[in-house]
Amino acid sequence: MTTDAGATIEAIYADVLRRNPAEREFHQAVREVLGSLAPVLARHPEYAELKTVERICEPERQIIFRVPWTDDRGEVQIDRGFRVEFNSALGPYKGGLRFHPSVYLGIVKFLGFEQVFKNALTGMPIGGGKGGSDFDPKGRSDAEVMRFCQSFMTELYRHLGEHTDVPAGDIGVGGREIGYLFGQYKRITNRYESGVLTGKGLTWGGARVRTEATGYGAAFFASEMLAARGTSLEGRTVVVSGSGNVALYAVEKVTQRGGRVLACSDSNGYVVDEAGLDLQVLKQVKEVERGRVSDYAARVPTARHVAGGSVWDVPCEVAIPSATQNEIDAARAAALVRGGCVAVSEGANMPCTPEAVAVFQDAGVAFGPGKAANAGGVATSALEMQQNASRDSWSFEHTEARLQQIMHDIHARCAEAAEEYGAPGDLVLGANAAGFIRVAEAMHAHGIV
Repeated sequence: MTTDAGATIEAIYADVLRRNPAEREFHQAVREVLGSLAPVLARHPEYAELKTVERICEPERQIIFRVPWTDDRGEVQIDRGFRVEFNSALGPYKGGLRFHPSVYLGIVKFLGFEQVFKNALTGMPIGGGKGGSDFDPKGRSDAEVMRFCQSFMTELYRHLGEHTDVPAGDIGVGGREIGYLFGQYKRITNRYESGVLTGKGLTWGGARVRTEATGYGAAFFASEMLAARGTSLEGRTVVVSGSGNVALYAVEKVTQRGGRVLACSDSNGYVVDEAGLDLQVLKQVKEVERGRVSDYAARVPTARHVAGGSVWDVPCEVAIPSATQNEIDAARAAALVRGGCVAVSEGANMPCTPEAVAVFQDAGVAFGPGKAANAGGVATSALEMQQNASRDSWSFEHTEARLQQIMHDIHARCAEAAEEYGAPGDLVLGANAAGFIRVAEAMHAHGIV
C-alpha cells in the first residue's frame, strides 16, 4: 500500500459519508470494499485519475416511491418502495427485492453496492442493483400480499426490463411474491417477458436449483475454502443461522457432503440437535407450515429450543451465517474461534461486522465474504435468464453442476487476486479487488458515463 493510494481512499470515504448521511449499513459496505483497494490503486493509478472508485460508489439511479394498498379490513396502508440501480457496466441491473420493516434507503444501497461486486465475481454479464419495501408480509393474508405486490409493481414496472433491470427475491420475497409481481408486470405491459424477474415458478419460466442456489452456493464455497487447506466438510460440525430459504438449503448441501449441522435459528431463538438437524422435519415446519424452530424441537426428541440468545453460542467447526447483516460481532466471533471454528462462509449479506472479520482473520479462520460465498443465488438467476432468452429448460443436475463450477471459479478468482495483491489467503481483499477490477475495466471502456 502506498501513502498516496491510502490517502486517496480516505478522501473518497470521507466524501461518501458527507454525501450519504445516516446510512450506516451503506457506509460499512463501502468501507469494507475501500479497505482493500489501496494496492489496486497503487498499481492502476488510472482508476484514481478518472475517479472510477467515486463513480462506483455513486448509484446510477435511486428510485423511491409510495405504495398504497388496502388491507383485509378495508383500511388503506401506505408503505415505501425502493429500487437502487447501482451499476450497469457489465449488464442489466440485477439484484433482489427485500420486504421487511427494517428496509430504508441505506439498507437498499448497501445491498446494491455489494451486489455490484458479487455479480462481477460470478463472471456473468450482469450489473448490480437492489430494491424492496418496508412492507412486512409476516402475518398478512395471501390477498393482502397480492394487493401490495400489485401496487408495488404498478410503479416499479416502468423501470424494469430483461435488458434493463431484473429483480429477484430476497428476505420476505419468495415464490408467492414473485408470482404476484410478475402477474402485474405482464398485465400492465401486455408482454410475457420471462426474463424480467427471476425466482419464478418452474411451470412459468423458473430455473431448477434457483430455490436451493444461495444455500448450496455457500456450502460449496465452504467446501472450496476447506479444500484449499487440504480438508473437507466430511465429519465437520456446522452451525447455520436463520431457517429461511438460504439456511435450509445450506443445511441440505452440508448434510449431503457429510457435515453434521447442529443448530439453526429464527427471530424467537434457536434449536440445537446434537444428532444433526433432521432436514425433512425442518422443511415441513418452515416451508409447509411456516412455523418456528421451536416447533421442530417439539417434534424431535434429540433437539432442544433456546428462547432468545444467540445460535453462535453453539460451538462448531464451520459457521454459515445466513440470517441478516451484522449478526456476528467481535465477541461472537471470538466465541466461535474458542469453540474450534476453522471456516466461515457468509450465506447472508454482510452478516459479520468488520470487527468480527478481523477476529476471524487474526485467528487464521478461513473466511468467505458474502459477495463471494453467497453469489450462488444471483449466479443461478443469471442461468435462469439464459434459459428464458433461449426458451429452454435445463435439468436439476445440469444446473447444479453449473452452479458448483461457478462457485469454484469465484473462489479461484478471489484466491488469485489475493495472491496478486500481496495478501495470500485473504479472500476479503481478493473478492473486493477481483470484483472491482472487472467493473472498472468495463467502466473505462464505456467512457465517463
